[in-house]
Order: sequence, then structure tokens, then C-alpha cells
Amino acid sequence: LRPVINRASLAPAVVGICISATVLPATIHTIEVVQDHGVYRLVSAAYIDAPREAIFEVLTDYERYGRISSVYTDYGFMEPAADGVPIVYTTMESCVLFFCVSMRRVERMETKAPGFIRTVTLPEQSDFKFAVSEWTLTPDAGGTKMTYRLTMEPDFWIPPVIGPWALKQRLERGGTGAVNRIERLAIEIAARSDSPH
Repeated sequence: LRPVINRASLAPAVVGICISATVLPATIHTIEVVQDHGVYRLVSAAYIDAPREAIFEVLTDYERYGRISSVYTDYGFMEPAADGVPIVYTTMESCVLFFCVSMRRVERMETKAPGFIRTVTLPEQSDFKFAVSEWTLTPDAGGTKMTYRLTMEPDFWIPPVIGPWALKQRLERGGTGAVNRIERLAIEIAARSDSPH
């Protein structure tokens, strides 16, 4: 697989979160991005005013992953691995500054409900030499602290000007909206769970 030129956004495609509208009071507390010899490491932490069980459901629903961000152009489940672990896929279109790319990730999704999600990319089916992401959901002040960690090495060229600073700036501008979208979806799920049948 090879990247193709398009018109979306690299930073949110890398971390999987980016929407511009701010609707709800979810808050991103920290975003850290570092790069070392082509390997990118990202850590972000956010507060979401929703129960972690509902957030977990949003983050693992790959059949409707496009609700989180418009950068996802294709997504869903594939045939499970031989050991029964779910295999998920996403195609993301993204740009930072003048650089645009389309990226595909096929991943094993390992979960421990309701507080942990880990995905490991299968390089032979993806545009990444290596990628591991982790979501950790922890109860916090009546809501949830959502921590996201990603370590990845793209299997395509990224211009030197697209460094950690540019990725962090793009995330700070767009990430809040994605977190708000996750929060809204989780609140809807929690409300349905609480309603009488």
C-alpha cells in the first residue's frame, strides 16, 4: 500500500482524533509529541464528562468509527485472527501544511473492558512499519480521564518540516472537537442504558 495525495489532515489521522467544532465541555489537558529517527511517540490526556463504559463502547465500535472524525474514509471489522482477537481496519485521509496523505491501518484490537484498549498494527497490510496504540480510561471526578498513547513508524516519507511541533499544533487546534464528539456519543449511550425498557 502506498499513500495518495488528498485533502484531509495528517495529525488527526496519526492519532485518530480530529474534529473542529467544540460542542461539549470535554477538555484536553496535555498533548506531547516527540520524534526520534522516524519513530513518533504521542501521549495525550483528556477529561470526558461521561462514564468510561460508554466511552469504551464508542472507541471499540469500528463499524461506526466515522462518527468520531471525518478523517476516516473507510473502517470496520475484518475476519478475526486465528486466536480470536478482533482485526479492525481504518483508512484515514489527512494533511499538515502542504503535505497530504492517505493511510491504512489493519490492527489487532485487544481489550479489557471497560478501561483498556490496545491495537497493534499488522505491517504487511498497513502503511506503517510499526504502530501500537493504547487507550486507558480511568474514573475521575464523576467522569473519565482518557489517556491515549501511540508509538508508530510510518512506511512513507514525511517532509522534515512536518515535525512534532507541527503535529502538536494541529492536534491542539482540532483535537478538542473530536474529544467532544466522543463525549456526546458516550452520553447518548449512557442515556439509553439508563432509560427504562
